[in-house]
Amino acid sequence: MVRPREFDENAVLDAAAHQFWVYGYEATSVRDLAQCMGITGASLYNAFGDKRSLFQRALTHYIDNSFGDRVSRFERSLPPLDAIKAFFREIVERSVSDRDRKGCLLVNSALEVAPHDAGFQTMIANVLVAVEAFFRRCVLAGQQAGEISTAQSADDLARLLLGLHLGIRVLARTRPERALLEGVVRPALALLEPKVD
Repeated sequence: MVRPREFDENAVLDAAAHQFWVYGYEATSVRDLAQCMGITGASLYNAFGDKRSLFQRALTHYIDNSFGDRVSRFERSLPPLDAIKAFFREIVERSVSDRDRKGCLLVNSALEVAPHDAGFQTMIANVLVAVEAFFRRCVLAGQQAGEISTAQSADDLARLLLGLHLGIRVLARTRPERALLEGVVRPALALLEPKVD
């Protein structure tokens, strides 16, 4: 008979994601993970497998609760241009309030893990495709509504916004300054505004 788990899976995945987020994949040991998750090493292996498997689960959990949640909230409740602006406002706010300068676990993983692991490279690339698709949907809808300029294609603007997002997250690791980050965002978002004759 299988014993039920004696821990809250969301809570331990939050703890694991935080550990990987602060210290990176390579510098985080299984012992560190078990300790921060408040479970034994045996429980960790039984529930999640090896470190790589746990990292994959923790990263997926992080993505669902950060990017997935953000897109769902903004796309469902805001007009397209406002959804894009709110997305970047929240990214800047998270960046300047991050005292540990952790950045973004997804972007950190793209830089640290993906170059050496084809499975993570594919996983992270798929998330970045989803980020780009969110921007494309917003731009297309905004162009159709007349609230976003049609001077550039929706594809090009979506790619620009993806690059802006990644750039902010990397820049904030060393310079999480509001004026700097807002100054990076402002001219890019100005390209979306329709020209007034």
